[in-house]
Amino acid sequence: MSIMELRKVWGPAPLVAVSVGVFIRDEHGRVLLQRRGDDGLWGEPGGALEPGEDFLTGARRELLEETGLECPNLSLISLPEGLQSGRALYGRYPNGHEIYVVGMRAEGQLPSAALEHTAPDDSGETLELCWFTLDALPTLSSNANRASMNVLRARVGLPPLPLAPTPPPPPIANHLMDLRKLVGSRPLFSPGASVLVTDEAGRLLLLRHGHTRKWTLPGGGLEPGESFEQTAARELFEETGLTAARLEPLEMFAGPEFRFTYPNGDVVDYVSVLYRAHSVTGTLTPQDDEVSEVGWFGVDDLPGDGDLSGELIRANLRKWKEGQSTRP
Repeated sequence: MSIMELRKVWGPAPLVAVSVGVFIRDEHGRVLLQRRGDDGLWGEPGGALEPGEDFLTGARRELLEETGLECPNLSLISLPEGLQSGRALYGRYPNGHEIYVVGMRAEGQLPSAALEHTAPDDSGETLELCWFTLDALPTLSSNANRASMNVLRARVGLPPLPLAPTPPPPPIANHLMDLRKLVGSRPLFSPGASVLVTDEAGRLLLLRHGHTRKWTLPGGGLEPGESFEQTAARELFEETGLTAARLEPLEMFAGPEFRFTYPNGDVVDYVSVLYRAHSVTGTLTPQDDEVSEVGWFGVDDLPGDGDLSGELIRANLRKWKEGQSTRP
């Protein structure tokens, strides 16, 4: 379901908005910003993904809708720079709707003359488009826009823009389950994180899910106000009792190939960051109600694809195996 459809049943209360921001630079290093139709302030083009959409497809669509432009060299920004998440990315629209932005950023370059050919759609989202230098930005619409501009400012040695204060996030609960009570089994985005934990022998920790009996990685869903990294740390501790001194983001997994249908018919579109855990401490203590078995697996003795919990985990393990093959 799209975020607009969710609003019809959820009301103005906070939702997690899986979104993409788009940085377009010109040959002078200026950034293209739009003056928004809802509050009259400025921000980079971008917006919420459509169900089943991947981030690059969403970035291209949003750029075309909001500017009328296409950028052939548009690409996703690598992690961690490209990630958006966390309590600071709270936003409240003029109509009272509250969101927490999570997702990715994309970037590309167009000539300054491209501004002469802009043609936003007739939705009213874009009032004006203009190039700005990073040291002379206009008043920005939200913390998400300020955080995005801070990524670019850091690259050229400029100080970060201050972020506005935000309210405390909702208590950790089960946001996705609360939505399910209102929308049934229809597809919902499920942002979250998975964690690679290895032992001294280089074996990978997998957990057998107590209900599906499939093998999976430590991980789970993001709650409103959490960052992807906070989600990874929380889920790792809840499911295993382990703590990592550092969590290294490796890759974002999102798109139609990561749609998953649970045995009860609930459909999710996973939007998941894979982390590698470093300097892990604690006693391995599987979560009673979710984990029926734990196992340590080498590259050559991983469970077969049919024993893994869906395409997301299969893709995560392929990423791990690729990393193992490149190590000396």
